[in-house]
Amino acid sequence: MGDLNGCSRRRADDPPAPLTTADRTLAHGGPAIQTEGDAPDHDLHHPLPLRPDRPRRRHPRDRDGPDRPGHRGQGAVVHRLPGVPLTPGSEEARAAERRVREDDRNHVFHSWAAQATIDPMPVAAAQGAHFYAYDGTRYLDLGSQLVSANLGHNHPDLVEAIRRQAGRVTNLNPAFADDVRGELARRLVDRAQGDFSHVFFTNGGADAVEHAIRMARLHTGRRRILSAFRSYHGATGSAIMATGEARRHGNPTTDGDIEHFHGPFLHHSEFYSGSEEQECERALTHLEHTIQAWGPKETAAVLIESVVGSSGVIVPPDGYLQGVREICDRYDLLYIADEVMVGFGRTGTLFAYEHGGPEVRPDLVTFAKGVNSGYVPLGGVLISPAVYGTFAERPYPGGLTYSGHPLACAPGVAALDVYERDGIFERVADLGERVLRPALERIGAEHPSVADVRGRGFFWALEFSDGQGGAPDLSGFAAELKAAGIWPMVSGPRLHIAPPLITAEEDLVAALEAVDRAVSGVDAQLS
Repeated sequence: MGDLNGCSRRRADDPPAPLTTADRTLAHGGPAIQTEGDAPDHDLHHPLPLRPDRPRRRHPRDRDGPDRPGHRGQGAVVHRLPGVPLTPGSEEARAAERRVREDDRNHVFHSWAAQATIDPMPVAAAQGAHFYAYDGTRYLDLGSQLVSANLGHNHPDLVEAIRRQAGRVTNLNPAFADDVRGELARRLVDRAQGDFSHVFFTNGGADAVEHAIRMARLHTGRRRILSAFRSYHGATGSAIMATGEARRHGNPTTDGDIEHFHGPFLHHSEFYSGSEEQECERALTHLEHTIQAWGPKETAAVLIESVVGSSGVIVPPDGYLQGVREICDRYDLLYIADEVMVGFGRTGTLFAYEHGGPEVRPDLVTFAKGVNSGYVPLGGVLISPAVYGTFAERPYPGGLTYSGHPLACAPGVAALDVYERDGIFERVADLGERVLRPALERIGAEHPSVADVRGRGFFWALEFSDGQGGAPDLSGFAAELKAAGIWPMVSGPRLHIAPPLITAEEDLVAALEAVDRAVSGVDAQLS
């Protein structure tokens, strides 16, 4: 693949485009790249070791010059650690790294991991779309910290909002009324497509799904929930049972009233479809048959990710979400949209279900991650007036000590300000179509190891195949990207590309060029 700068559709003799307010503010701390790797197949959260026979490359953005902190002439660039009073490479920095590693290995129990087999990389600092190792190596975060850091690290507006809030109210019983909690709820209700009146705040995405399921059951008086295969909804009781893939295995059956159906996915169609239109029609027919088989009078809700996230980055075909809404109306079921990963601009709109058209109006919407860029744990459920009415005179039997925590809601309000002021959603829609889509589709067309390219906005996947029905080894591929200063998000046979929404265009292009080069090594496995 050639130079990907052509993705920007500018000729060499064109004048450079002026920086927008978004381009200036979005980079807050230097141009960069950011992008759940809730690890279905192996310990995907944790770093794959660099191959000792592969020399570390300089990242394309690490050019020689005095403007580069820690410049070492013609050799590798070592960056200062933002906000950390340590000199990379010094004995103090090495001692700090050893202490972090020892404390982690001796005392921290990690999720989705065989504990004795992992060796997490100590992170010293983060700024903008980068994070830094103690030796000064800077990485572009292609996974946005499990697709949560939509506005990158240490955004000044969000940090200042936390600082101000910490100076007045740091913790509050959720039975009290609070200004930032109330403002965040009001603005979410006002902005979301559909008919919503209230928000129940949670500590994250999994418990948002738990409470949405509980609300649906109590509202309808029915128990059964239908969820899709190839889905991930969280690692707690009902959420992990709603999950439709291997991460559910190994967990005790905590909720026996959840059943699964196949959603549309033409690349691995369960319906022998020949087109997206046929796949959509057959998937909707299958969903309706599943409801009929289990009994609509026993079923409370259909729960689906608006775009399948860590289970594959699967964008539904046109008409599917609208069809789900129509089927739920036909059988008097609630429609729960899981927007935990794809909400808040990830696909170019506030919530990804908006791409399905104005007719797509869920009854409950779960969210987390991008609501405040993950700065303080926060999630929630948007609630329709009908569901709210069930609990107007009847107590809702559920709650959380930290529901709507002020230190979490304050950066949530600030994040909404940034999204709106800087045109983040519009920017994602533009760059997703103008830069990411053509570049990734070109990679897919030119590399035989790439079996499928799919995505929208700043949420994409390259799926690899060995040409014999299996998956190639991606450890060397991941190591090469790390050597180029890019931290990849590898999930099973896929590279997920989910940079922060604040990523500079030039950094997107540089990252795509590095991905293109690294894919050549995967191609070599096919020969």
